[in-house]
Amino acid sequence: MAQKTRSKVPEEELSAEQMKRRLDALDQRLDAIDTMVTTLAERMLKRPLSVTITCPNCGRIIEIAMVGNE
Repeated sequence: MAQKTRSKVPEEELSAEQMKRRLDALDQRLDAIDTMVTTLAERMLKRPLSVTITCPNCGRIIEIAMVGNE
């Protein structure tokens, strides 16, 4: 798993260009999340969707199934 790194520069000392780069990166991440959610919603409307997740704490298997009509 990738480690999160923090900038050693306090937030108050960020230049306008650094802040713009960070906001652009956040915007790209939000766009990617929006694309994934939209794709899942479209898939759910076309055919059944099933997601299986294992709980990291107790090890229980959880299955989530969604069915929809387009």
